[in-house]
Amino acid sequence: MPCAVNEVPVSITCQGVEMVGVLHAPIVPPRVAVVVVVGGPQYRVGSHRQFVLLGRTLAPRGAAVLRFDCRGMGDSDGNFPGFEWIEPDIAAAVDFILRKFASIQQVILWGLCDSTSAICEHARRDPRISGIVMLNPWVRTEAGHAQAQLRHYYLRRVLEREFFQKVLRGEFKALASARELLISVGRALGVLSRNRTERASREPERSLVERMGDNLLPYRGLVLLIISGRDLTAREFDAAARLSRAWRTILGDRRLTRHELAEADHTFSRGTWRDQVAEWTWEWIKTFH
Repeated sequence: MPCAVNEVPVSITCQGVEMVGVLHAPIVPPRVAVVVVVGGPQYRVGSHRQFVLLGRTLAPRGAAVLRFDCRGMGDSDGNFPGFEWIEPDIAAAVDFILRKFASIQQVILWGLCDSTSAICEHARRDPRISGIVMLNPWVRTEAGHAQAQLRHYYLRRVLEREFFQKVLRGEFKALASARELLISVGRALGVLSRNRTERASREPERSLVERMGDNLLPYRGLVLLIISGRDLTAREFDAAARLSRAWRTILGDRRLTRHELAEADHTFSRGTWRDQVAEWTWEWIKTFH
C-alpha cells in the first residue's frame, strides 16, 4: 500500500556552499535512499519534470528520494565546477540523507547523461553506495559522435517515408544535406586519423568511457543501465563500451541489469517512457530487500 509522503525543500552544504534540494520523505522509516544526481546544464526538476515524477513514484512506496541542484546550478549558490567534478556535491548529498534517516540501509545514486561519470567515480570511493542507476551515459567524443550520426541518423533517415515524401514534394535540400553529411564524414575520418597520429607520438589521455569503466570495474554494488533506442548519445555509449575491455567485463557481469526502451529519446519525453523508467527503477530497488 502507498504511504504518505512529505515533500519539503532542504539546504545541503558542500564545501561552504549552500545547495538547494527537495526531499521526498515517506512517513514510514525508509530503508532505501535514492539520490538523484543532476549534471549540467540542468536542475533538480529534470527534463519534462522527470526527476519530480520519479520522486513522487518512489517515495509513496517507501524510498526516500533526494533531488538537488549542484553548486552553481538552479537555485544553488557557487560556481558550477563541470559535470566531471561534481563528486563533492554527491558526497554532501549522501551525507545529508544519511544524517536525516537513521533507518536507511541502502543508498542508490540515480542519474541521466553526463551526471553518470561523477556517479561512477563516487560509487567507487564510497562504500555506502549500494547501487547506481545510469540513463544514456554521456561519453561524447568528436569522432564517436560523428560515427553515431553516420550510422544511426543518416542511414535511418533515408529509409523513412517522410524522407521520400520530401523528395517527391521538392522540399529536400540536396546540397545542404550533402554538405552536412560530408562534414560528419570528415569529422569522423579526420578525428580518427588525428587520434592515430596522437597515439603514435604520445600516450593519449584516457577517454571518458574508459575512466568510467575503470571506476565501475572494482565497484561491487548493483548497476541498472537504461538505454534509449532513438538517442545518439546512447548509441555512442554502446559503440564506445564495446571497444572498452573494462566495459565488456562490466556489461557481462550479473550485477548489471540492462533495459532498453526502443522508441524513447534521450530525455524520455513521453509520459509512458518516464513511467517505464520509474517502474524499472522500483523493480530493481526491490532486489535489495
